[in-house]
Amino acid sequence: MSAVDPEDHNPKIEQAGASDKSIQEVHSILLREKPEPLENHSPLPLFLLGFISAMVLMVSIYFVHNSGGFSPMVYDERFDPKNAPATTAEVKIDPLVQGKKLYTTVCAACHQATGVGVPGVYPPLTKSEWVTGSEERVIRILLHGLQGPIKVDGKDFNGVMPVIGPGGYNYSDDKIAAVLTYIRQEWGNSAPAVTKEKVTEIRTTTAAGRSTPWTAAELEAIP
Repeated sequence: MSAVDPEDHNPKIEQAGASDKSIQEVHSILLREKPEPLENHSPLPLFLLGFISAMVLMVSIYFVHNSGGFSPMVYDERFDPKNAPATTAEVKIDPLVQGKKLYTTVCAACHQATGVGVPGVYPPLTKSEWVTGSEERVIRILLHGLQGPIKVDGKDFNGVMPVIGPGGYNYSDDKIAAVLTYIRQEWGNSAPAVTKEKVTEIRTTTAAGRSTPWTAAELEAIP
């Protein structure tokens, strides 16, 4: 076995080494020429950003000068209620519908949704001479309340009726009229409707200044 002479050279090995070196140099050049990677999105060109800003400004100016008199603070600055055509009718609320809603909110807790009350505790509103009788009396009951013994449909009751008007549930005159109209025409009752004007008349004249609940005896003295 002969020794290997270190002076001997292998052409294939030298060629392979030269090829690897050339590849590395080419890669170095490519990496050097390639731009640095950027995070997120590239910014818009300045000319495009300027164009968009100019368009937004021009559109805003156009709408300001061609808004047709519109203002966000005024519905229609050209509207004159004195010269407006009388084409819109006033919306009227059915007193029976309003009265039922108000009755359900406050009165039904004691007198029940059916108006029969609670035996021995709360008098019934059905077949009640107090409900279908004199409106002068029943209006006063809602305005100032009622306390003490009272006979309703032949049965005795002794309790307190709270104030529904000012100082109590603060029902306005029109609401009191609606509640009374409802109970005087519901559950088989048949009596004329009560008007807001009548409630206002009693509150401001014959019952003005009263701060205590009525008694049955006082109410019976009223025609």
